[in-house]
Amino acid sequence: MLSYDLTDEQEILRKNVRDFAEQVIAPKARELDEQETFSVEITTQMAELGLFGMFVSEDLGGTDMGYVAYIIAVEELARVDGSQAATVAAGNSLGIGPIFYFGSDEQKRHWLPRLCATETEGFCLAAFGLTEPNAGSDAGGSKTTAKLVDSQWVINGSKIFITNSSNPLAGVTIVQAVTGRREDGRKEYSCILVPAGTEGFRPTTMHNKLMWRASDTGELFFDDCKVPQENLLGERGSGFHQMLQTLDGGRLSIAAMGLGCAQGAFEAALRYSGERVQFGKPIGKNQAVAFKLADMAMEIEAARNMLYKACWLKEQHRPYEKLAAMSKLYCSEVARRAVHSAVQIHGGYGLMKEYDVERFYRDQRLLEIGEGTSEVQRIVISRHIGC
Repeated sequence: MLSYDLTDEQEILRKNVRDFAEQVIAPKARELDEQETFSVEITTQMAELGLFGMFVSEDLGGTDMGYVAYIIAVEELARVDGSQAATVAAGNSLGIGPIFYFGSDEQKRHWLPRLCATETEGFCLAAFGLTEPNAGSDAGGSKTTAKLVDSQWVINGSKIFITNSSNPLAGVTIVQAVTGRREDGRKEYSCILVPAGTEGFRPTTMHNKLMWRASDTGELFFDDCKVPQENLLGERGSGFHQMLQTLDGGRLSIAAMGLGCAQGAFEAALRYSGERVQFGKPIGKNQAVAFKLADMAMEIEAARNMLYKACWLKEQHRPYEKLAAMSKLYCSEVARRAVHSAVQIHGGYGLMKEYDVERFYRDQRLLEIGEGTSEVQRIVISRHIGC
């Protein structure tokens, strides 16, 4: 029987994450954004709250709360600050996920307890190195190579726009590389674990971003970087499949960021519309403003239902890929419309940094690009429906 009720555990999680976001993140969000500072302190506090490894089994260090709970956590963080939500979303979907789903028993035992740790000592972040300067939507255009020489992978190439890859907590990067050619001549892709500090591996932090200015975005360089043969993730040649499955899960977290961003912008606009008086009454009493708020509320409700259903399907081990693409596309575009209306309702004040909607407006922009652009999502959806 279909139920839209969240479990008591999920409701408690929402309250705890919301309280943390409002009490710990919100007071610092504007300053961190302005200074482009990744906060080790806030990240470790989020780890202590149990926000890394929420879908990982307890025997491997996770909390095993499930994907719906994880998405709720990302949503609540994004409601206050997209940067901190991005750290958790990438740390889980793109960092922990591939190791949990494809790693060997030894790789899981070595990395997951650290990536899911709820204590500061030993905790680290994982990143997923996919995008390259000339390989974005066309992930098959990757040029980074890995050659097996004397039981070691020798990696050469570069990656760009990689979240959680260059900060002090970065522990390991999962690198997709070309490891050979298939019989039909196509490139063979494999994923390889590269620990931080490996000789020949140089991450640099990217600055001057429009959005997520308090999250860590890195550019990675590999110059004869050598790692042991056993650092191969899963089977050789399975990297492209691993990438596609990783992105399916990642789309849910980007959708959650869109949903949270829209919710935060809506609440800010609703609050402001009750405080701002023009022509002798709060502007929210004007139909033009009230209708904007009504549309925002309606679209957010629809987005939440779609996203939660997609996460529920994933938890039930049922096909969810089409709905994941739909959720990512819809939630990111709902966020765009919501932040646009929120700034419009704020008027000139919405363009000033002391109002959070200015930051929401900037943070939203990546949601229609990252984890597959809106155009790519429409391609994915059209293929699922038989076009």
